[in-house]
Amino acid sequence: MRCATAVLLSALFLCGCGRSGPRVVVYCALDREFAQEILKDFEKESGVQVVVRYDSEANKSVGLYEDLVREKATPRCDVHWNNEILATLRLREQGVLAPYASPSAQAFPKEYRGDDDTWTAFAARVRVLIVNTKMLPDRKSWPAAINDLADPRWKGQVALAKPRFGTTASHAACLFALWGDAAAMGFLRALKDNDVQILPGNKQVAVAIGLGTIPLGLTDTDDALAEIAAGNPVEIVFLDHRDPVDGLSQGALVIPNTVALIRNAPNPDNGKKLIDFLLRPDVERKLALAKGKQIPLNPAVEVKDLPRPGKIAAVDFSAAARKWEESQRFLGEVFSGRD
Repeated sequence: MRCATAVLLSALFLCGCGRSGPRVVVYCALDREFAQEILKDFEKESGVQVVVRYDSEANKSVGLYEDLVREKATPRCDVHWNNEILATLRLREQGVLAPYASPSAQAFPKEYRGDDDTWTAFAARVRVLIVNTKMLPDRKSWPAAINDLADPRWKGQVALAKPRFGTTASHAACLFALWGDAAAMGFLRALKDNDVQILPGNKQVAVAIGLGTIPLGLTDTDDALAEIAAGNPVEIVFLDHRDPVDGLSQGALVIPNTVALIRNAPNPDNGKKLIDFLLRPDVERKLALAKGKQIPLNPAVEVKDLPRPGKIAAVDFSAAARKWEESQRFLGEVFSGRD
């Protein structure tokens, strides 16, 4: 049923543009409110029509990944603007992505560029804890590390987005890569046993904390900052990913956006133009100054007063992508019936 629906939606999406002339087709997992203005800027500057398809909040990034794999033989999409990195690396392994060494990508550190030029990472978000300050006024009592969320004192008081989707799924796979299988599985089991509350998406988690439905929630910086901007009594904590064995600090988890050209894309030249545009310093600066305050990865882009962690966890994203299937199976077993 999902396959048939996706095909129908794709047909309507591609046939409903109503204009002829140069165009580029984008599958975009970043929230429409942050991506739409950027894509309109490109359209205005280049004269190339942007036909964009967004993913749903609850099915974030997973649905587009599945469609791109299914369409591999006859691609409909030119550029994939992903709101995270692991699905992008998995698409590379599936042979869906084409190499393109964008001139705009050269300014980015090596770790944020594919060694085969199939992807570039930019504009990162951070996985954070959002806290309702009215429900928990004593800041000294707040969890400081993600490990603390499994403590019985927080039983039933922590919200989490559907574990097998979006950045929550990426977060779990990163734990497998960062801590090793046994430690990651142990933590996730303990989180489930601590009666973690499962909500449809990261936005719903942030909203629930803002409303005071529950005091604590794991979400992304863009959704958490939206609650702060709305004037709700919340603050964010850049959770440390403390090593479960030696207790040493490893820092907060940063998950970047990625952009990639699709192999055998119908409009490859326009796709390359869009990639060049998205990786420009002014675009990262604009995303940093928007409500989501995404962190620029280009060292040349400086934005004052941007919330960012003091230490970033050194995650091997390629290793995390290789752990994807295993982490998905485990999440399905542990959180069966809850997502």
